[in-house]
Amino acid sequence: MLGLNAMPDAFTKSECEIIIKAISGLPTDEALLVGRNKDQNLRKSELVWIDDVASTQWVMERLIDLVRKANRDQFEFDLTEFAESPQVAIYKSSESGHFSWHSDIGSGTAAGRRKLTLVLQLSDAAAYEGGELEIMPGAQILTASRAQGCASIFPSFTLHQVTPVTNGTRYSMTVWAHGPAFR
Repeated sequence: MLGLNAMPDAFTKSECEIIIKAISGLPTDEALLVGRNKDQNLRKSELVWIDDVASTQWVMERLIDLVRKANRDQFEFDLTEFAESPQVAIYKSSESGHFSWHSDIGSGTAAGRRKLTLVLQLSDAAAYEGGELEIMPGAQILTASRAQGCASIFPSFTLHQVTPVTNGTRYSMTVWAHGPAFR
């Protein structure tokens, strides 16, 4: 089944804290929808693009290795590149941070070639309430692990959402692997 590949210890708790610290205090961008559209009813979070953060090359190297392993072991998609920078999403309870049901394939040049989505749980599970990553590969909704350092990998066409954060702040990192269009 092309559902969800969970990698529980993809990053250590210490590595996740290093990433959060590296982006803390940096300017953020308001999260937009595919096609650069804005709709806070559908998505409310802030973003930091990891390529803009000094001394984080090791993060991308690890993400590439994780995607390659998951693709080899489960998906077997034709992947050719990582055409977009990984993004750290910051979901704050003070802003009812969330991202309603969506898929990661859209009409943009890079978005149209997304094949696999990887979401890395950066926050400690106790640091926030709500903010569940839910994935719907079929009729059932799967809830991704909240364990700090767990990577969830799934086909980019799969519907998924982040439920509203009701207390605290949730940090997660997302990267997409690209390839030729599905046919």
